[in-house]
Amino acid sequence: MLFSELGVRPADGHARRFSLDSVAMSSYGPPPRRYTRYRTHPEVRRRQRRQGRRRLLALVVFLVVIGAAAAGAWALFGGNRNGGGQTGDTTHSTSPSATHAIASSSSSSSPSTAVKNHTLITIGWVGDTTPGSKYGMPPNGGRALFTNLRSQLSAPDLMMANCEGTYSTATTSKGSGPNTFAFQAPPSYAVALKWAGIDLVSIANNHSHDFLQAGLQQTQAALKAAGIAYAGIPEDTPIVNVKGVKVAVLAFSPYPWNNNINNIPAAAALVRQVAGSADLVIVLMHAGAEGSDKTHTPHGSEFAFGENRGDSRAFAHAVIDAGADLVLGSGPHVIRGIERYKHRLIAYSLGNFAGWGNFGTGGTLSLSGLLTVKVDGTGRIHGGRWLSLYINNPGVPSVDPNNTAAHLVSQLSAADFAATYKLSADGSFTGP
Repeated sequence: MLFSELGVRPADGHARRFSLDSVAMSSYGPPPRRYTRYRTHPEVRRRQRRQGRRRLLALVVFLVVIGAAAAGAWALFGGNRNGGGQTGDTTHSTSPSATHAIASSSSSSSPSTAVKNHTLITIGWVGDTTPGSKYGMPPNGGRALFTNLRSQLSAPDLMMANCEGTYSTATTSKGSGPNTFAFQAPPSYAVALKWAGIDLVSIANNHSHDFLQAGLQQTQAALKAAGIAYAGIPEDTPIVNVKGVKVAVLAFSPYPWNNNINNIPAAAALVRQVAGSADLVIVLMHAGAEGSDKTHTPHGSEFAFGENRGDSRAFAHAVIDAGADLVLGSGPHVIRGIERYKHRLIAYSLGNFAGWGNFGTGGTLSLSGLLTVKVDGTGRIHGGRWLSLYINNPGVPSVDPNNTAAHLVSQLSAADFAATYKLSADGSFTGP
């Protein structure tokens, strides 16, 4: 997806002309004798000196005007010309450029603010994605998880997912009890994300640390090698250049290896800080209790397995107040409603998305979605769609022609929030 060169065309096709009136030379009587013109009368010499100074001053003025005109023309028609073929760069201290938005950092400057404000980009988001585990490894290097939806995942300008697991070979996990779930796939499986069309993943969740710090670091290295950006590590925020719009992505969870969702003032401060370097700020949150009956979004903090999983409503509102343009959630393993807050969209959970044999299925656990949101460079929402998905055994999503998930989201949104986006029968909605 290339974005064309943006330039400024001159208002007219002609260079500005500068003229200088000639200096009239006086006649000082009859022509002198041969060679005597260099021996003039003192008064004549004074007049000649004055005329010479006038000519010199006129020449200086002429050169200054020409120089200023040349500099102005360069600034207007040359200095601000943008390079073509740029779809995006990623500024990231440890991760590479996003797949849909790859260009070298030597690309020329981004479009003007006016152009960025009117540039529409499509953001995509899916929920919990497990690359592999002891319960099973998806065939074809992990690609089998995404085969049914490759075209849909490749469509957004920036496609994101919650990565619930590790790409590692570490041998020490967080535990081995019957209620301990540690997810791990070989580092080579990370290329399946790129193959599917996913550009960026959140590693702000409990399972990114399943194999402790070594597993997390290997996961970061595998994602980097595969060309996948990632968010969630403190002091490491990707800023992705999408069609000339700089998009910062922050991810939060309740866990110490991530940005802390339970420290809402610090989260708001981080959003304000990052907003100064980006046109748009997207916040990803991993929050909420788990279970097939957790489809509603409660008020206050939620707890699961003795952990404070965050107050998702308070958190989402606070980061939008601080300047976030879009808040997208995961964590409960079921879908939740969509809230419209101050003309910004909050999707509290997209449910599970894909995992080979590790997710429970059936009922609400099999309902999922691929959310796309069209937004411009100011954060204004121009519409989108909740594409309904259904997760079949062993955990592979496919499009649900009955739009079951979209219907449930509409019901949950109306029940839980004062303002929302009205979904049509196929899950489409309009802005702002």
